[in-house]
This record gives sequence, structure tokens and C-alpha cells, in this order.
Amino acid sequence: MRSRFLCSWLVLALSVSFLAWGQGATAQNAPKNGGDFSDNIQPGSKVPTDVILVKGAWSSASDSVTPLPEGGKVINHVFSDPYFGMTYALPSNWEEKYKGPPPSDSGRYVLAQFRPADTFKGPARGSILITAQDMFFTPFPARNALELVNYSKNHLQADYKVEMPPTPTKIAGRPFTFYAYWSPVAELHWYVVATEIRCHAVQLVLTSRDTKLLESLILDLEKMKLPAEASPTVGAGGGDVPACVKDYASGENVIARVDPVFTERRFNSVPVRIIIDKEGKVKHIHFLSAFPDQAKAITDALQQWKFKRYLRDGQPVEVETGIMFGRTPYMRPAPGQERAAQ
Repeated sequence: MRSRFLCSWLVLALSVSFLAWGQGATAQNAPKNGGDFSDNIQPGSKVPTDVILVKGAWSSASDSVTPLPEGGKVINHVFSDPYFGMTYALPSNWEEKYKGPPPSDSGRYVLAQFRPADTFKGPARGSILITAQDMFFTPFPARNALELVNYSKNHLQADYKVEMPPTPTKIAGRPFTFYAYWSPVAELHWYVVATEIRCHAVQLVLTSRDTKLLESLILDLEKMKLPAEASPTVGAGGGDVPACVKDYASGENVIARVDPVFTERRFNSVPVRIIIDKEGKVKHIHFLSAFPDQAKAITDALQQWKFKRYLRDGQPVEVETGIMFGRTPYMRPAPGQERAAQ
């Protein structure tokens, strides 16, 4: 009996010892941060509030002085984007809470997004979204802002209904095109006004369930200040800004060219906007989306390029154009080609 009791006690003691040793080993070898078997649930470093960390291709530029499309800011309740030469005073009790994402590799920008502040006392709420589509890199079969709006209208999903087809209008003394659509299911209305500035289709998209609020917001847009070039079918720069010319960095316009040497093999598209000075040298490089090593290789190459001088009325002027490096993105076929493919 005593022997059996001693054996049982010895087994229990050994079990407790092994269990304690195992727990000690687990604690020692546990991952420093996270993991299924980790007892450390605190992160090694904290992400700042309202910040999203993304590793990968990003927008960048060769200098910090030249304005960029994504460089708009709200200061003293006024949105200003020096690249597009536009300013817009926000409606009373509206705010910008979140900044938009970086530009996409198809040249899509979210310039700003506004919504009523917590102090807003109106009967209905809504939102204002300001976007720009780089017409050098758009995947849609459109040559200007008007054609892009028509394409969007013709390709609305079945759940949406057109309330007003694209119609010429003027806002702040500048030509725009306006169209409206809505969702009967969601009972939401969208009012869209679009024009072209520096070969970008700039759109202001107003959304709400209340059409009276949307009408008041449209009237409020009269406070905007816009460059003289703004037009749904032109908007090709010039004057105080470079003239924008699609595909200028090709053919006989290029006198000297050096191809970039990439150190890593990647398969992303790298859309690049450049400004060429009056002597035909690259003055400014803007990467819409590129990995840092790609940006460096392309910058080193483009700084050795030489172009023919761009002449307007017989005088050399600065010109802005786009170049696509890396993988060629998918381009949507033109409407006629879509029907032929079907």
C-alpha cells in the first residue's frame, strides 16, 4: 500500500515538474510579438492614430517645390490645390476628416472628401468627393473629361438610374458638364460636375438622399476659383503652367534616351509625369506609383534624356507629358470594339 502511494506521489511530482518546465520553455521561446502560442499580446511598436502603414509602390517626386495633383490641403476651411489652380471654400459646418489614398497606377486621384461636421444641424447629410483622372493613363476609352463622363453614364450598373444626362453648364464662370443619377434601392442621389484641367478630368461628386441639399451644394460651388483653361473638352494647360501633350515623350520628339536599369524584377505599372523645360531637358519627375528602387532608376535615366523644344506660336514653352514604365496596364476597349468582341 505504501509502495503504491509512493509511486503515485512520484508520478504526480514528475508530472508537475515537466509541466512547470514546459511552461517555462514556452515563455522563453514565445514569439516576441503575437503568434498562436505567444503570451505577449502587446505590439512591439504602435501605429500612430489615423495612420495606415503600407509597404509597396507609392507616389513621389524629384523635388518638393513643384506642385503635385495630390498636394491639395484644407487651410482655414478652404480647400486649395495649387497644381490645378483651384480653391473651394467648404460649406458651413462641413469638414475634411480623412485624407484620400495615394494615386492609383491608372492615374486616379482622390483629391479631397468632405462631410458634415458633428456640429451640422441640417435635416439631411451628404458628402462631397473631389477626384481627378489623369487622361494620359486612364484605362477608359476617353480622350477628355466629357467623354469620360459619357462613358461612366453609359456603363452605370443596372441598380442605378440616370436622372439627368450629361448637360453643359457653367460653374464659377468656367465650362463644366453636369449629370445626375440615383439608386432607387438606397434612395441616394449623385450629382456630378466635371471639367478638364492640365489633361486631368476633375470631378466633384455630391451625394445625399436630399436633392434640396444637393441643389444648395451645387449653388455653393460658385465660390470656387478655377484656372481659365478649365473646359470639359480642352484643359490642356499653358499660360502660367506647362502645356500638357499626350505621348510627347516618343518618336522624333526624343533626341537622346537612356533606359532605366532596374535592380529588382517587378511586374507593376509605373506611370510617370514629367515636365520638360524650354531647352528640352527634364525639369520635374512625378511618380504616380513606384517602388523606391524603381523611382531612383527611372530618375537617373530620365535626367539624361533630351527632347526637341516644344513650340507654341513659334516660342519654346515648357511641356508636361506622361510615360508608362514597367508592365502595360489593361486598357478597356472602345465601345465599338466591345460590341465586336461580343
